[in-house]
Amino acid sequence: MFLLLSLCMCGLLLQGDAQDRAALWRGNDRSGRCQYTFTVPSPVEASCPQTGGPEMEGLKARLSLLEALVSRLTGGDTAGSQGAGAGARAQSGLQEALNRVTGERNLLQGAKERLEKELEGLQRRMEEMRRETERLRNRPCPPQTPVVPPSPPLQDSGLTRPAGGSNPMSHLMTRPNRQGDSSSLRDSAWQYGPPGFQELKAEVTEVPAPDGSEDNTGCGELVSVGEPVTHRKADNIAGKYGVWMQDPEAVSPYGPSMVWRIDTIGSDVRQLFGYDDMDQLAKGFPSKVLILPELVESTGATLYRGSLYYQRRRSRSIIRFDLASETTAARRDLPHAGFHGQYPYSWGGYTDIDLSVDEKGLWAVYSTSKAKGAIVISQLDPHSLEVKRSWETNIRKNSVANSFIICGKLYTVASYTAPDTIINYMYDTETSQGKSVFIPFKNKYRYNSMIDYNLAQRKLFAWDNFHMVSYDIRLGRQQAN
Repeated sequence: MFLLLSLCMCGLLLQGDAQDRAALWRGNDRSGRCQYTFTVPSPVEASCPQTGGPEMEGLKARLSLLEALVSRLTGGDTAGSQGAGAGARAQSGLQEALNRVTGERNLLQGAKERLEKELEGLQRRMEEMRRETERLRNRPCPPQTPVVPPSPPLQDSGLTRPAGGSNPMSHLMTRPNRQGDSSSLRDSAWQYGPPGFQELKAEVTEVPAPDGSEDNTGCGELVSVGEPVTHRKADNIAGKYGVWMQDPEAVSPYGPSMVWRIDTIGSDVRQLFGYDDMDQLAKGFPSKVLILPELVESTGATLYRGSLYYQRRRSRSIIRFDLASETTAARRDLPHAGFHGQYPYSWGGYTDIDLSVDEKGLWAVYSTSKAKGAIVISQLDPHSLEVKRSWETNIRKNSVANSFIICGKLYTVASYTAPDTIINYMYDTETSQGKSVFIPFKNKYRYNSMIDYNLAQRKLFAWDNFHMVSYDIRLGRQQAN
């Protein structure tokens, strides 16, 4: 700064030949800083004025402006550096905030898309339900029929075993290996298996059939089974297995032509579909859908006197569901019965308890730990579900594909997959005797999960791999006692 000031003074004072007498000195001042000094003698003044004069005042003004400019430049550089650092920090913070906001926006966008898809699905289901409700609303009410009085219950009770003696089907009637003390009435310890449907296999054994005269009006032995007639195919995977049935003694408000079905695939099986008749079943137009209070286990349900009888899921409990009031009318455990895969038919499916109806009433086919897996037949009171009488056979339940009861006689089917199999065994509860039979039977769709006698039409109803089929039957002449 001192150098700049000296140069300015030199420019103002040097005039004419006075420049030749100018002198420059360099040296440290008292503070040790280097200082340059120019000396120029005045050509006109012998001495400097004491108060300065106009030239000194102008020089001071220029010096003040110069100092102010230097100060501004110095301060501006410092503020600029500080401002640049602050700006970088602010930019970094803004970038982090932007990244967070962008991530949150992406999450919200994904959630929005999922909710929109769920909303579309719900809207489609609501539209389907609306159309179904409108269709059902436009259908006429089912015909009213008078209440059929119940027949008196049987009075006999007790347990009847088959008579002794050899049997030509001993290779089929062999009980399983010993599983404990047969004298005990308590069930052996047993745990639930993994969820899903069991798939077991059975061997088909053919034996000769007895001769006999035919009379389809009586209640003699089964002579023949006709070709399967298909009535409907299930709509989805829930109908691979199922049960369909009619009430032989229908009670108002449902008529005798009403047909009912349950699709039994799934973890929440509780829908009972009702159709006005066989034609409406074939068209797939249910007139009634009931929601059962308890989950259904497998394909062993049946109808009788205005009630649905079925096994409660994962239990040995039998439930009587009144169709008119849509409430549970009775509930009772079937004593010592195996359940949920302990003693199923050979095809599996948790078919441990199979309920059916014939000319003599309500039946249950099952097994117990005491019977060691052999088929037990019990006649039940249709009102209270109490066991009235039981018969223990020598046929292992998991060695047969299915069974049905006609006129108090149990018949077993050898295979559920073979297209041409046989009915291979019959047990008569009237005589407590069993014997081998040979009656051809067809599994048209090669996976028969339900076979029951339909007393209302005197036919067999079956559920064969999504298909609801029926079979005509012929019975022999009933022999006099």
